[in-house]
Amino acid sequence: MPHFVDADATDVEVHDDRFIGAVLGNAWLERLATGFRWVEGPVWMGDWDCLLFQDLPANRTMRWTDGLFGAEGHAEIFRAPSHYANGQARDREGRLLACSQGLRAVTRTERDGSVTTIADNHDGLRLNAPNDIVVRRDGAIWFTDPLYGLLSDYEGGRRPSEQRPAVYRIPPGSDRPERMVDDLVGPNGLAFSPDERRFYVSETGDESQPDPDRFIRVYDVAADGALSNGREFARIAPGCCDGMAIDENGWLWSSAGDGVHVFAPDGTLLGKVFVPERVSNLAFGGRLLNRLFITGATSLYALSVNVRGAAG
Repeated sequence: MPHFVDADATDVEVHDDRFIGAVLGNAWLERLATGFRWVEGPVWMGDWDCLLFQDLPANRTMRWTDGLFGAEGHAEIFRAPSHYANGQARDREGRLLACSQGLRAVTRTERDGSVTTIADNHDGLRLNAPNDIVVRRDGAIWFTDPLYGLLSDYEGGRRPSEQRPAVYRIPPGSDRPERMVDDLVGPNGLAFSPDERRFYVSETGDESQPDPDRFIRVYDVAADGALSNGREFARIAPGCCDGMAIDENGWLWSSAGDGVHVFAPDGTLLGKVFVPERVSNLAFGGRLLNRLFITGATSLYALSVNVRGAAG
């Protein structure tokens, strides 16, 4: 059965009164499954009533399904090999999109189960190792392409880079990625605000350095997807923002070294939810999108909260 982590290890820290009540006093952090190498890329599959996530170094995509009426839930292999897939999202037709560090590509799972490569190069040069992905309501696919998946054999294979890290956009109906951001050393997680007028990108920096520069940047987004006014939004300590999720209020829920940090749209730190392991990513799910799934190092966690994830 999923078990509740000791409350002393999962305290909520309120930094702003707006956060009071967001985390329920009788809804404890649950460790749903553990024993993985490094979990990443959660995406809620509402029509399947399950969560897909990555056991990235083990080269497999996992599926978590809750049990009914308190029965034991379970994790099982959904796809292996996953080609070292990382971030995942769903397109406007509900098809699964994945960032494959092994293939150096963005892929789409078709309705018949076949897998199509939708992007693997820019201007004739191979992508590095696509990391995270999100889909805007106009159907455009946005993804980050840092170097991390090329730097070791643990998460995809050590290989040379052919171009600088960047954030890309695949316009609706196109198969040609457009470079949208190219001045970040390690573009990683990304998310849009509920009204899609703001775009967040996490910079996790050069991890070969002892003290990499790490922060979350936010951009203004025009109706056609053009970005402007890029500026620092927040910094995480301890650790950094890897993946993130947005709720209905426009609050940004960020991964961190000690759990989950939550920010208002003006950059104010609202509060923290402490998790026993370093958090890599998170996603809202459940029937009402009020369950926060958290990928934390070797384990998958969940926390029922008093907010809902932003509807796509």
